[in-house]
Amino acid sequence: MATVNKDFSVEEKLVGLIKLQKIDSKLDEIKILKGELPMEVSDLEDEIAGLHSRKNRIEEEINGISEFIEGKKNAIKDSEALIKKYEKQSENVKNSREFEAISKEIEMQQLEIKLCEKHIRDANEELADKVKNLDAAKKQIGTKEGVLNHKKGELEKIIADTEKEENHFKKQSDSARSEIEDRLLYSYDRIRHSYRNGLAVVPVERDACGGCFNAIPPQRQSEIRMHKKVIVCENCGRILVDADLNDSIEIK
Repeated sequence: MATVNKDFSVEEKLVGLIKLQKIDSKLDEIKILKGELPMEVSDLEDEIAGLHSRKNRIEEEINGISEFIEGKKNAIKDSEALIKKYEKQSENVKNSREFEAISKEIEMQQLEIKLCEKHIRDANEELADKVKNLDAAKKQIGTKEGVLNHKKGELEKIIADTEKEENHFKKQSDSARSEIEDRLLYSYDRIRHSYRNGLAVVPVERDACGGCFNAIPPQRQSEIRMHKKVIVCENCGRILVDADLNDSIEIK
């Protein structure tokens, strides 16, 4: 909040508001020059972070599937070893009951091998899909990072070109605000934030408000030129000043 000890005349208050408006308008011009780039850069960074998370998740899933396949391959090896063991045992069976029992064990291991082979085929199909998704995610990340780097370069150039000027006007804005009483400053900010063009203080031009272009009656214009009180537009609520006073104030 501004802290103003000196009692300013209405004209001095109007001059202070005009000065602040012109300074803030200069800052707005710099903001317009940057355009949507800061927001676009931020959105792209968030999107790329999301894509990296997706890529990491797919890689974890691929690792999980690969481990599953390796486990099934090892299970096949174990079953094959057991089959060889049972086949060797079958050479020394003493009766048909032992032979049938060993045959059943061999059959079970053969079924286990087939089941493992099916699991491996299914897992390989899923793995192929995951690999495609991973490649797509990597390409998307590469594309987005290319766009991000380009936009960052544009933004950094604008910032480099305008940083000195922007800091200069920010200091001027702080200084101008310190010369305006809290009540007026609050009204100024409220009006300024109500309009996209940021104009809270406007001159009367061609008998009309410089903000909404609504006609200003001659008597009202006369009161504005007298600088006896702060007058606002009855249509848009902006603070009105006479064109001569407005033009007399220059911002360097």
